[in-house]
Amino acid sequence: MADADSRRAALTRLPVAAALPSLHAALAERGTAVLHAPPGTGKTTLVPLSLAGLLDGASERNVLVAEPRRMAARSAARRMAWLLGEEPGGRVGFTVRGERRVSARTRVEVVTTGVLLQRLQRDQELPGVDVVMIDECHERHLDADTAVAFLVDVRAALRPELRLLVASATQDSRAWAELLTVQEDGPAAPVVHGSGESHPVDVRHRPPPRGVRPPHGMTVDPALLRHVAATVREALESVPEGDVLCFLPGAGEIGRVARLLGEGHGPAAEVLQLHGQAPAATQDAVLRGRSPGEGGARRVILSTSVAESSLTVPGVRAVVDSGLAREPRTDHARGLGSLTTVRVSQAASSQRAGRAGREAPGVAFRCWAEGEDAGRPRWPSPEIAVADLTAFALQSACWGAPGAEGLALLDAPPSGAMAAAGHVLLAVGAVDSSGQPTERGRRMARTGVHPRLARALLDGAAVVGSEFASEVVALLSEEPPREYGDDAAEALRAARRGRDAYGARWRAEARRLRASCEWAPAEAHARASASPRRGGGADDVGLVVALAHPERVGVSRGEGSFLMVSGTRAGLADASPLRGAPWLAVATADRPAGWASARVRLAAVLDEETAREAAAALHTVREEVRWDEARGCVVAREVVSLGAVEVEERALGTPSSERVRAAVLAGLRDSGLELLAWTRNAVSLRQRIAFLHRELGAPWPDVSDDALLEQADRWLGEATTRAELARIDAGGVLAGLLPWATGDAARLEELAPERIEVPSGSRVRVDYSGEQPVLAVKLQELFGWRETPRLAGGRVPLLVHLLSPAGRPAAVTADLASFWEDGYRSVRAELRGRYPRHPWPENPAAAEPTRHTNRRLRGRG
Repeated sequence: MADADSRRAALTRLPVAAALPSLHAALAERGTAVLHAPPGTGKTTLVPLSLAGLLDGASERNVLVAEPRRMAARSAARRMAWLLGEEPGGRVGFTVRGERRVSARTRVEVVTTGVLLQRLQRDQELPGVDVVMIDECHERHLDADTAVAFLVDVRAALRPELRLLVASATQDSRAWAELLTVQEDGPAAPVVHGSGESHPVDVRHRPPPRGVRPPHGMTVDPALLRHVAATVREALESVPEGDVLCFLPGAGEIGRVARLLGEGHGPAAEVLQLHGQAPAATQDAVLRGRSPGEGGARRVILSTSVAESSLTVPGVRAVVDSGLAREPRTDHARGLGSLTTVRVSQAASSQRAGRAGREAPGVAFRCWAEGEDAGRPRWPSPEIAVADLTAFALQSACWGAPGAEGLALLDAPPSGAMAAAGHVLLAVGAVDSSGQPTERGRRMARTGVHPRLARALLDGAAVVGSEFASEVVALLSEEPPREYGDDAAEALRAARRGRDAYGARWRAEARRLRASCEWAPAEAHARASASPRRGGGADDVGLVVALAHPERVGVSRGEGSFLMVSGTRAGLADASPLRGAPWLAVATADRPAGWASARVRLAAVLDEETAREAAAALHTVREEVRWDEARGCVVAREVVSLGAVEVEERALGTPSSERVRAAVLAGLRDSGLELLAWTRNAVSLRQRIAFLHRELGAPWPDVSDDALLEQADRWLGEATTRAELARIDAGGVLAGLLPWATGDAARLEELAPERIEVPSGSRVRVDYSGEQPVLAVKLQELFGWRETPRLAGGRVPLLVHLLSPAGRPAAVTADLASFWEDGYRSVRAELRGRYPRHPWPENPAAAEPTRHTNRRLRGRG
């Protein structure tokens, strides 16, 4: 009786009850609606029961409720069953991957959005379902967005009587309302607001100490985690009753903070960990809660973002928010996907803080400075904008919307991500060249795993057997715990013997996958006869992994480094048992911030034969005639490759002279014309010709690298090696390009002399390497020289560098007459004391030029 009373009390306390009449009216009139209600108001539990007619004796309907996570689906079903005084499987049931509790009596079935998508693909009309409710749409999970888009299609084309309800906890209701009717005539869907009791929450900012590094990739500074643990202790001390809910980005950080809380002394509290990989019993214990005043230790619940809105954690009076969350990121160029740590959005931080005020006034501790609030993103990134879209692209193609064309989506998928997804689907045989799904692709979509894994399941089963293939694919569908190691074969053995939460989920998934890959007899026979069965050893694990990710097959490059066929390098941890493997099939890899290569997280050993078999689609044979810089010659070979990995080469016969010539020219372009024989005179001649080409133009030729290479047929001859190129006289090549036919070549010495005779009698070399020709000569050798020489037919004056007796620049001028008049006195005053043995006449314009000192001059006199 007491239990029945508590259930009735729970029903009456749910604030969303006041909105139920409006919600029923909206669905009856329009068939679709948006429910905006804050977390904790009962939208996930009371609303489905009411829509199914299980609370007021109304006619019963079949209601399908879609939740974004397995944990949320199980929790919602258990809570609704409890409200009816039942266990799941009666009038309320649930279906998640690997677990199903429904019966003929079930009227409300809670599923994950992934399960809903599979049902829609099997039968678009959803026979027997009267109402579909998509919960927690504000979280913007890709499966939820996709399910809404498909259901909008179903209502518009197949079942206008199907009622569709979208529930959100944030202020994005208007956008959803417009989306739900985008394919119908008429106004936007009605928005029904459910108010909730808003207990005050005291928000207190607790910024970390200075020097804490911001997150990079999956790395979170341990100093921040120590600060979070200290803030949890503060919450236990300063908030007198109730539990503490602490938000952290992932299971790894949850484990580290749990260990920190177990160290030293502090208020007694039971520490519980809530995340997707936690055992079901732990999840249920957290969500059952403990009312304040019940006695026993208080609880500290360390949770990922799963507890932001889709789960109710009773008894919480304090929230500690690390300010971090995890979002998916995909490197489409390298085929690497991973999670990255980001600052939590303003909307999510408000959701987190609100958890402290669900049942009574509470306190929220934010582990960042108050001034950072405004700089945080307003909303979390929609998954469609950042995730790998391969599975989404296949779902869309099988739905009849290749490229997601015409789907009712709040955000259009990025074109680059969709293009990358299309390439993958074509490679695994899921779509044809026009993007239409193949029958094989439709089977892949129904397996409930990523198309890459579906390909490994279907093709691997024929080679290693369906049971073994299912086990390996189950291992790949949810990354095993870190303690299983990075060797996929050893991780498979650990999963088989393990009795942990992961092992239980793995066994259930392997059973499900084995059932999904049972083909028709004719197809099974054809596949089985195509390849012999194998023994299920480590290489077979590698084969199945490689079938899923052929571009991640990698060959050893020593020291734990591997080159994958995609062209990306990947490295193993120092202690990895895989470091000696000649080939690897990489199942999971990411690219941490600051790493030059990918980091292998899970992989399997391969031999070369298996590597070639698995990555056969990337097998190429090409003829290559190229300049080899290391050998210094033209190399002609036939190369067998798997993508970027060369696995075999053979000498090519006699390549055509055109291909050899092209290879030599390519080598000259890469290495430069320095491969030719360049004497000092040849370099000078090139600079002189270039000067005249720049100043006078035609007929003086362009002698830049590009221009010389364009005329290589005139001078290259039959050279194919570095030694033969080194015998080509660059000076002779240049001389042959001079304008002999017009007679201008004879004026080269006049227009751009190699040397100029100065008043002392010296013949000094002109430097043509800069923009203006330079004559560098000792100042005393120019006494009496009033006019600066001009070159290129008088167009360009020489730039004279006047040198000290030690050969260092003392002055620069293009006007000697002005220098003798104005500049010489200051140079004379500065240098005559430093160089007293050299002449420094007062009138240099009338003095005798000389290359000698005063003593030599006197001796000569």
